[in-house]
Amino acid sequence: MSEPITPSGRRRCAVFLAMHVAVFVALFLVEIELSAWIACAALFVGRMWGITAGYHRYFSHRTFKVSRPVQLALAWVAMSSSQRGVLWWAAHHRQHHRRADREGDPHSPVTDGFWRSHLYWVFEEKNYRTDLDRVGDLARFPELVWLDRHWWVPPASLALALGLLLGLDGVIVGFGLSTVLLWHATFLVNSVCHVLGRRRFETADASTNNWLVAALTLGEGWHNNHHHLPSSARMGVAWYELDPTWWSILAMEKLGLATDVRLTEPRSRRVDIRRDRSWIGWVLRLLGARRA
Repeated sequence: MSEPITPSGRRRCAVFLAMHVAVFVALFLVEIELSAWIACAALFVGRMWGITAGYHRYFSHRTFKVSRPVQLALAWVAMSSSQRGVLWWAAHHRQHHRRADREGDPHSPVTDGFWRSHLYWVFEEKNYRTDLDRVGDLARFPELVWLDRHWWVPPASLALALGLLLGLDGVIVGFGLSTVLLWHATFLVNSVCHVLGRRRFETADASTNNWLVAALTLGEGWHNNHHHLPSSARMGVAWYELDPTWWSILAMEKLGLATDVRLTEPRSRRVDIRRDRSWIGWVLRLLGARRA
């Protein structure tokens, strides 16, 4: 259940809102070079990959294995998105799957409303600390524990580097704007993908597949598929459910950077198009396709 925000939570919320206001105002006051816009786009995609392949599919679900140096690199890239430490992120996500859309879910629009699941839950004191009991497999690595406690180091380092390389507009647009966009694109999975979309699989929660969220998050929007097959590194089940994060994990495997990639097949290996009520399924049925 939601709870009042404490003074420390209000301070964190103020910093979060100030980031939005500062970026918005600066866009009108500072001349933005093309290089800053290119950095914004590249850092949105690159850090979104860190969130999806790192925070989510590796640290939260351990759907593949990597060496310790690659693990550290994944953590650094993921945390450069300024979404706290990998232990914090994984602990809360594992709790979400354990209690999805029931009492105890940190961010459920079903039990606590849309805006709490999208944003408010982050500022609640009970959700601020990292529950190491949920991530004992990760807490045995001292470098991950250190990064979790000093989660601001990767994003601050990135902002500093952009300032040195591109100047003020590199910080404002390259870092600031792309970070704000990353926050809300990621939050859409928690909120929208439990409210709007289509359900291919009958799960105990309200998870949905949403093609727009999937496009913004490199495949994370196939959320109903994910809740049906949480231990799988692939979230796009049908051939038309594009999942760039899955493709990148396959590429890592080919390059020897990832091993033991877990791929869990649905109970029926062929997806029935007739059960897909999205506009994509409708188009495929119109074209005469029955299965994908």
